[in-house]
This record gives sequence, C-alpha cells and structure tokens, in this order.
Amino acid sequence: MKTYKGIIFDLDGTLLDTIEDLRDSVNDVMKIYGWKEHDTKACKQMVGNGFRKLITRALPEDKQKNELFIDEAVNQFSKAYQKRYLNKTIPYEGILKLLETLEEKGIKIAVNSNKRGDYTSALVNKYFSQFPWTAVYGERESEGIPKKPDPSAALEIADLMKLSKEEVLYIGDSKTDMQTGQNAGMDTIGVSWGFRGRKELEENHASYVVDHPEDILKFI
Repeated sequence: MKTYKGIIFDLDGTLLDTIEDLRDSVNDVMKIYGWKEHDTKACKQMVGNGFRKLITRALPEDKQKNELFIDEAVNQFSKAYQKRYLNKTIPYEGILKLLETLEEKGIKIAVNSNKRGDYTSALVNKYFSQFPWTAVYGERESEGIPKKPDPSAALEIADLMKLSKEEVLYIGDSKTDMQTGQNAGMDTIGVSWGFRGRKELEENHASYVVDHPEDILKFI
C-alpha cells in the first residue's frame, strides 16, 4: 500500500454535517417568494458547488436562467445563512478523534471547499481550531482560482505541504470531490456518511470508499 503523508478534506458532508443549516436557509428564501420548501434529502443533492449553484437548483425551473433574479435570491440566502450557519452544524461522529490521530502521526491536513471562503474559515475556526491546518481554502474565484473539480487549489495545497501529489489523499463525499482528486492526480477516499452516499462515489471511481472516519486510518 502507498504511504500518504498529507490529506486534503472537503468540508460540508465530510468533516461537518452542515445540511440542516443550509436547508433552513434555503427554505427561508423559498418562504420569501411563497414557493415550496425543500426537504433534507433534496438539499443534499443541491449542495457542493457553492451558494449560487445551491440556490439556482432550489429555484423553480422558470427562474433558473434569470441571472438578475438569482443574484437577488443568493443575496437573500446569504443573509439567512449568516444568521444560522452555526445553529445546527456539528462535526460528524469520529471526526475529532480522526484529526487528533492524524496530528499524532504527523500527517499534514488541509481543507478545500467550494463554500464561500469566509464561512469556510469561520467553521473550521469554530470546530477545529486546535489542529495545525496547512491551508483552509474556500471558494476563491475572485482570486483567479477556479472552483472544484478544477485541481488548482489541491495542487497548490500539495505544494504548501511540500509533498508530491502521490503522497496526498483527497477525501470528500461527492462526485465533485472525486473528480477534483483525480484531476490533481491524487488518490481519493469517498466518505459514505456525507450528502451523496456510496453509489455516487463508486460510480465516480473513488480509489477507496469508507463508512466511518476511523477507517481512513487504514491508509495512513
């Protein structure tokens, strides 16, 4: 088995269960316009590509190409999420123990998310500030860094870790994450406890799929 010295984690659906705060914020927007609210299962299929994609997918079909309206809805969502993004979000069971063990083993860790950067940093600081992150990256398109599944951020993180891409594992819960790792030339671990489930991960050629955070340690 290969020896990995670094791990890049996705955030939502991988380290943190953020879905209830995201769902409630989406539904705040739906209520404003008198539209049908979305349940948790539906919202899990909408997340993963940033706030704009999330809201676009949540809108009625006849509104999904109206860029001005989407701008307005994203603004409403941002206001709602700002008020509640720490209300129900929690680390998945076993994540804190996993991160503690990785630190003990000297494994370098980073976060690479499509979530807005200020929220990504705030959430990591809230729940995981005790750990030595090499990088905590949210969405950085304004800096010229494309969103996942583009590999630019992942490769940048490997450089910061001073590791080759072959020494880094890319871990996430979605098709987007598996594609990001593959595009970067990294082996991938799909986590079945996240928003999308084992089937999507296997169909998108995860190197490995695990059912519990402690299972990741088998590869370290």
